[in-house]
Amino acid sequence: MPAAMVPWLIASYLLGAIPTSYLAARFFGGIDLREHGSRNLGATNLYRVLGWRFALPVALFDAAKGFIPVALFAPRASPTQLFGLVCGMMAVLGHAYSAFVRFKGGKGVATAAGVMLALTPLALGASFAVWLVLVVVTGYVSLGSIASAAVFPVAVQLLDPPDQPAILWLDVVVALGIIWLHRANIGRLLKGTENRFGRRAAPSGSS
Repeated sequence: MPAAMVPWLIASYLLGAIPTSYLAARFFGGIDLREHGSRNLGATNLYRVLGWRFALPVALFDAAKGFIPVALFAPRASPTQLFGLVCGMMAVLGHAYSAFVRFKGGKGVATAAGVMLALTPLALGASFAVWLVLVVVTGYVSLGSIASAAVFPVAVQLLDPPDQPAILWLDVVVALGIIWLHRANIGRLLKGTENRFGRRAAPSGSS
């Protein structure tokens, strides 16, 4: 790997690692989000705890954390789509395992969506449609996220065929990573104890 690529990979990780949900909950709610709701540092949990007023801008910022490395960082070192995807994966990794909050983080869905918006917008649109339908029909954000991740590589191959085979395999890795990060949600879905969208979490210690 050329040395010129390394700083941009590090920058992608550090941008992705900005713990937006944690910071919003700390500064505006006076709480540690890791101790409330699902204890996940993602926009969905922030919504359950503090509401849309904070969750929506955080979700948009999380998506920007994926879009910026692909659209702005990667082209400074390499014009290839493959390097752009690798920078995006570093941002997702940073979001899921942030060095700033003891390697905790979110599920990476919004950040991955930002990556794919820059690289494969048609496939992202198809995956978003799957997510939206499932969330509306079932009320489970996690189920929508898992299903949209699963169909994403197929949508890429059909709607945004990559110019290098390795890109499709990396898309598969990203999809599997997102599904793996939802493993606790999968367990709750199977048990019927998963939270539905629209239900706010009660503060810790309340009945």
